[in-house]
Amino acid sequence: MLFLCYPKCSTCTKARKWLESKGAEFEIRDIKTDNPTAEELKTWYKMSGLPLKRFFNTSGNLYKEMKLKDRLPQMSEEEQIELLATDGMLVKRPIVVDGETVLTGFREKEWEEKLI
Repeated sequence: MLFLCYPKCSTCTKARKWLESKGAEFEIRDIKTDNPTAEELKTWYKMSGLPLKRFFNTSGNLYKEMKLKDRLPQMSEEEQIELLATDGMLVKRPIVVDGETVLTGFREKEWEEKLI
């Protein structure tokens, strides 16, 4: 299992502790220093079945500074994925990739259902 997180993020810390409490084995990857590539994001997006917007950190400063709320509707999926790949701080975190399962953000009930 791959666990992408930002170490200073309290939600990521909570999610990591939750995974550890369940005995899950996972590889940690810092989303800021080792940002997902466009190819990875495209693959995870297709695997997840989630709307692409769920991959954006909509509460992040960078998202707000770039005024993406207004810009995203005019962008193609390809353009959005390319944009996400430019900076890990644009990407919703944490992300868990486990086989065919991809989850963005930490929702304990959803993680319990899909990972454990």
